[in-house]
Amino acid sequence: MLKERISADLRQAQKSGDKARMTVLRLVVAGIKNAEIDKRAVLDDAGVIEVLTREAKQHRESITEFAKGKRQDLVDRNEEELAILMEYLPQQMSREEIRSLARQVIEQVGARGPAEKGKVMGQLMPQVKGKADGQVVNEAVTELLAGM
Repeated sequence: MLKERISADLRQAQKSGDKARMTVLRLVVAGIKNAEIDKRAVLDDAGVIEVLTREAKQHRESITEFAKGKRQDLVDRNEEELAILMEYLPQQMSREEIRSLARQVIEQVGARGPAEKGKVMGQLMPQVKGKADGQVVNEAVTELLAGM
């Protein structure tokens, strides 16, 4: 299970003194425990992936904000932490794979324009959960629907 792998990697990072990996994995373990407390159940791999996805999204947003504030030191640190998080997430879909899947969903729901974006996103997001950034999916769907 993914949860055990993260715990084992945290112990290994503590032994080796890898501070960046230790920091990130402690954050993830705490997020997993909080999610388990909220749900009152042990998380399966899908639940752990949700926690990892949420952490990755927060890091991406932080990178954007720190870049705007010209804080390259914080950008670099967050990028390093994001790379560690990405090791535990499923292989991310390319932009073209997202567009291809979005085209299929648009055909399935019969969307004819931007007004039907909600229908498309409702069908598409469960299919790409954990495998694609929601913002990238949103942009791809918006582009495809605007071109109709």
